[in-house]
Amino acid sequence: MRRAPAALQIYRGLATLASPLARPWLAARARDGKEDRQRLGERLGRPSEQRPHGPLVWLHGASVGESLAILPLAQRFRELRPDLAVLLTTGTRTAAGLVAERLPLGAVHQYIPLDTPRAAKRFIDFWRPDLAVFVESELWPILIGTARRSGARMALVSARLSEGSARRWSLAPASARWLFAALDCILARDAAQAERLHRLGARIDGIWDAKRGAAPLPGDPIALAVLEASLGGRPMVLAASTHLGEEGPILAAFAKVAPPESLLVLAPRHPARANEIADLARAAGLSLARRSRSEDVGEARVYLADTLGELGLFYRLALATVIGGSLVPGNGGHNPLEAARLGCPFAAGPYVQQWPIYIEFAAGRGCLRLDQANALAAFFAAGLAGELAPMGRRAAKLAARLDAETMAVAPRLLQLLDR
Repeated sequence: MRRAPAALQIYRGLATLASPLARPWLAARARDGKEDRQRLGERLGRPSEQRPHGPLVWLHGASVGESLAILPLAQRFRELRPDLAVLLTTGTRTAAGLVAERLPLGAVHQYIPLDTPRAAKRFIDFWRPDLAVFVESELWPILIGTARRSGARMALVSARLSEGSARRWSLAPASARWLFAALDCILARDAAQAERLHRLGARIDGIWDAKRGAAPLPGDPIALAVLEASLGGRPMVLAASTHLGEEGPILAAFAKVAPPESLLVLAPRHPARANEIADLARAAGLSLARRSRSEDVGEARVYLADTLGELGLFYRLALATVIGGSLVPGNGGHNPLEAARLGCPFAAGPYVQQWPIYIEFAAGRGCLRLDQANALAAFFAAGLAGELAPMGRRAAKLAARLDAETMAVAPRLLQLLDR
């Protein structure tokens, strides 16, 4: 592996100088609830589990979406190569909690170490990965360089860079080329991302989207039964992963067309916004119950699902859902496959540039695109009337086909072990 460019050597030097501050910085984050106090050592490269015997594949997904998306890939690796152990790392507490509940047999979870020389060396020396697979935009130069020098094969899959990240890397083109050259395989998330990465000097080996191929969102059977009983047969529609500026129009559309016995479940992307959303519901004249407070749905018109990791419950019960992040500009939409896999009819607004897959669903009549102000009310009315079930079935069929095609990437990545 050739010597790193000057910019990356400076980065490494600064990371070395900052290393003595790592522990107090992590401790401060733990006090704020941003780190797991009991597992801070992992962030410094110190393991809390034993390394399994034999060859090991290391999969890394930073947060909830990426981590859950690669769990089926980990499972597929184990099915194809039972002798392989799998190490899955994440960067957030929320992702760690969700992943820990769903690890396949033979897999271990750890937090990703900080990108400092000592932490990276401890981590790589202990785990000795034979293959490292990074997901989306996780480009840690010191970790990648350390793993590469250890002899590990390296892949970046579902690769993407935001426009801002691409601009920053373009200011250090030699560093970008060095980093991409350390990777044996780069699979871009879509054609647009492939072009963006190629302009920075990456060799693109294909297209692969990690969000395809994921397992259906879980739904605890007991929690599902309790929730279904509390609904008492009321027709219910869902607004999933909503953002600032979206809840007002959603509440107004629901109030305009929904019969008195119907229910709107509103699941914001960021539950910390629950109080302001509750105020919007009351201002719209809609009574409200909050899940985080264990309030009974009762006769409430709006059920505020201000919790994390429970969308699987609501997708299973909703007659239709509008997927947020798409009604106002700035977010780029959210994953439609989560609803599609569970056969929940869904719609989205015009701002879904982060998810080109909406084009496939719309072409196959597996979703609706809401481009007019009154379209949201009409969608809720059709959903509550039970008219959208055929669309949900078409979406589920398309999702199953896409997921099956996507998992064909697993044997391709495992071939890197034989190089």
